[in-house]
Amino acid sequence: MKHLILLVTAVLSFSCTSHSQKKEAHDRDEMAATKRITLLFAGDFMQHQRQIDAAVTDNGYNYDDCFSQIKEEVSKADVAIGNLEVTLGGEPYGGYPGFSAPDEYMYAIQNAGFDVMTTANNHCHDKGRKGLERTIHILDSLKVPHLGTYLDIDDRENRYPLFIEKNGFSIALLNYTYATNGLKTKKPNVVNYIGKNLMLRDIVKARAKNPDVIIACMHWGTEYQSTPDKNQIELADWLFAHGVDHVIGSHPHVVQPMEIRYDPVKKQQHILVYSLGNYISDMSALKTDGGVMFKMELSKKDTVKVENCGYSLVWTYRPKFSGEKNYKIIPAASPRDKLPVNVANRLNIFVKDSRNLFTTHNKEIKEYFF
Repeated sequence: MKHLILLVTAVLSFSCTSHSQKKEAHDRDEMAATKRITLLFAGDFMQHQRQIDAAVTDNGYNYDDCFSQIKEEVSKADVAIGNLEVTLGGEPYGGYPGFSAPDEYMYAIQNAGFDVMTTANNHCHDKGRKGLERTIHILDSLKVPHLGTYLDIDDRENRYPLFIEKNGFSIALLNYTYATNGLKTKKPNVVNYIGKNLMLRDIVKARAKNPDVIIACMHWGTEYQSTPDKNQIELADWLFAHGVDHVIGSHPHVVQPMEIRYDPVKKQQHILVYSLGNYISDMSALKTDGGVMFKMELSKKDTVKVENCGYSLVWTYRPKFSGEKNYKIIPAASPRDKLPVNVANRLNIFVKDSRNLFTTHNKEIKEYFF
């Protein structure tokens, strides 16, 4: 009898262990079968004259310190995308109103972990044809994928929409600007201007290649206005209705609300960020001294889903406050006791204003910290 009990116990134990092992193996297979990708978006990369002056070294320019406190977070993303709102137009370098940043600025942006740059914005013509084309050539020489401006129509046809293939995902990126500060695009160059006929053709072209998602990066809106204008709202609705999955905005130089929308018919989620604000700049007016990094994690098994998303506030720490040589992007969660009182106060104002805005207007998108 004793031997029988031991035998039954052993069989049951083996059965339970075997079942547990099979479940663990099944869970591992499920996780392996589910593909994931993390995308990170940053706002306007500006370069005013004081930023250029602050980056001067004995050997040229160095901007690495500007990104030292966000580099680790940016590098964690599978794909990090920023809005290059300057030209790399060569010397003479200059800030507003005719931006031309040293090439070292782009070296540092790439070194900080950014993978893709959008270039269709109101400053892409600041240095004329030379500036537009040289920006493209520098990005190409660094093997940085980019979208929005092109050498000619053939260049656009071959490069656009921009497809990012990573982690088993195919991401189609679109980029358009509302205008170029009254400066006309000179042939043969091409700039993507906002226009429904053009955008619809591009969406159809993108969809024909069966991407997992289409994301439109829009340079739009009213400067210094914290809520979207009627054109942004109408255009976002139009983009979603015509096949764009997510919309990320820039240009106003201040943050604007963000939301997740649900399409009950197509059973889809749409992320809409009206404005990411300034990522780094010398702008110091109320609400222009910072911005957000927006992160979304997509998963794919049978369908593509937004697994997680959120924003993190960042702020530009200026030499006149810090006493340091260069400008620096710092997380809004930076310990206040390590900052001068006047700096902590200004940072607190930016954070309070931004959080009040998002608490009032955001829909299902929360803040995250790093």
